Amino acid sequence: MIATPVHEMSETETVEQHTLWGLTPEQLHARYWKSRGIQVIPSGSPGIEIDRRAELYLLVSQRHLVIMELRKAIELLCWLNPDLLMIRLRQQEHREYREVVEARADGQFLRFRREYESKHSRRQARVALTTNPDLAMDWASMDDDAQSWARLRQIVPDDLRAAIRSNGKIYQGQLDTERAQFVRDLAMNWAHPQSTIARIRRVGDEGWADEVAGESDPASITGPIWIGAGRSIPKGKSGVGPAVLWDDPNMRPETDEVEWRDIEAMQTRPERRIEEAATYTSSSFKRLFDIAFALIALAVTLPLYPFIMLAIWVEDRSPFFFAHKRESINGREFGCLKFRTMYRNAEAMKAELQALNQADGPQFFMEKDPRITKVGGLLRKLQLDELPQFFNVLSGHMSVVGPRPSPYSENQLCPGWREARLSVRPGVTGLWQIRRTRADGADFQEWIRYDIEYVERATFMLDLYIIWKTIVLVFAALARR
Repeated sequence: MIATPVHEMSETETVEQHTLWGLTPEQLHARYWKSRGIQVIPSGSPGIEIDRRAELYLLVSQRHLVIMELRKAIELLCWLNPDLLMIRLRQQEHREYREVVEARADGQFLRFRREYESKHSRRQARVALTTNPDLAMDWASMDDDAQSWARLRQIVPDDLRAAIRSNGKIYQGQLDTERAQFVRDLAMNWAHPQSTIARIRRVGDEGWADEVAGESDPASITGPIWIGAGRSIPKGKSGVGPAVLWDDPNMRPETDEVEWRDIEAMQTRPERRIEEAATYTSSSFKRLFDIAFALIALAVTLPLYPFIMLAIWVEDRSPFFFAHKRESINGREFGCLKFRTMYRNAEAMKAELQALNQADGPQFFMEKDPRITKVGGLLRKLQLDELPQFFNVLSGHMSVVGPRPSPYSENQLCPGWREARLSVRPGVTGLWQIRRTRADGADFQEWIRYDIEYVERATFMLDLYIIWKTIVLVFAALARR
């Protein structure tokens, strides 16, 4: 059995002696957050280079290493768009302990023994997130002392700050055992360290080893085990993770820095091509394509208009069309045309039904909405209610493909999303329409995600794909009738 070196360090060893894959625990901490698009900025580090390609900056005390969940923080950043999100990080009450591995004289594993310290503790630490590189630079130049957070609050006005509490793990960077425990916990939390550490290779299902590590039998490895340069699990032994084998000091490697643009490719995130996408969405070619497609679509669908209008009249009389105020590029308002699919008193009914709203965002959605007429339900299912929007396309308010058109009130709820989606014309169809799942509590998040993804990745081929998938969905709905 191979035990983690957390328990093999002597009291006289210095912090600088321990590296993994050529990286100190602080460097591993930075690489972990970098894999998530975040640059770690410790206080009291004025020489650090602020990389403006980072998506976020994590402001921490130089004394701390942290692991925490980001979902709640990212949602708040999206909704409020503060310059600074202060996070009071709490580590749940626990008793300090260390794991000791007991073995026979021949090296065979006997058992684990956990030795507890006598006191209970509740750790807390402050961290912060910001999208502002200049604010990150200010933080790096501050002394690492108890007053640094107060000075940071003085820089950022109250109306540009937000604060939350969050659970996480906090490690004291000045203590050797804490740094080692951090790396061990990181092995449990970071499944794909190759996203920012290029020199490692997979060993077994969950293990990772340096490219100059010795050979270890993958079958002997259970759980996450990180193996440093010059180390290996001896033949005939087994390793149970989480465990870390530090670099052999005589074979400590030098590692290259990873470019931000390479991180996303390693993680297979959707490619971000914002400048190229903006060039396409504002091009004359896209506008000419919209006009040509809208003319063809109207020529094909206009014969359906009398039948749709007659069906609406039979069930609920006129009007046949409904024009709702929506925002187009740069926030210009326009009347978004649709065939009317709701009863004429739908707005009054909405106020009564608000408590039954199943959507997680500002829009209203009910699986069986009593405001929708029978004809309207069929039109929505086949997406025929949106045919009049091709007139909006001809007038320049909309595009054939783009983010879903939404009103001013909805656009105010998430400024980052608003700025992205109002940089292009809204579309008759889009990524959200072909990919949404209607999963409970996720509809609005999907709406934001797919709108932003389109703005970042828009190409003519992507537009053609979305149009094709929309047509497939319409015919699939027809086949189910």
